[in-house]
Amino acid sequence: MSVIYLVLPLAIVLAALGVWAFIRAARQGQFDDLETPAARMLPDDDPPERAVRS
Repeated sequence: MSVIYLVLPLAIVLAALGVWAFIRAARQGQFDDLETPAARMLPDDDPPERAVRS
């Protein structure tokens, strides 16, 4: 039973730290554009080279 006196405050501190990290990330714009980073990998950088037949 005495373990709960250690675990409960630790859990509350960790939860508060998680909420603080989420709020900080949201204020800095981490979640503003969720579509562009995923679509950025789709286009090829270089067009494929065509095979030259002799």
